[in-house]
Amino acid sequence: MSEHTKKTQITVDDVVYNYEDLTPEQQKLFRHCVSLDSKINSASDNLEQLLGGKEHFIKKLKDSLESK
Repeated sequence: MSEHTKKTQITVDDVVYNYEDLTPEQQKLFRHCVSLDSKINSASDNLEQLLGGKEHFIKKLKDSLESK
């Protein structure tokens, strides 16, 4: 009985590649892309939080100025 191992497939510009068939350099470049996607998503979330926090403090400042 033979074992069938499923290869990990990635898609770049609508072309499907088997990750295991990539050269070590290509695998490294792909991992960089995945890592950067994660960092970009995290930075986007952080920016959303920072902008929300800024809005909060601007509102508090305006409220404080109006109560004088």
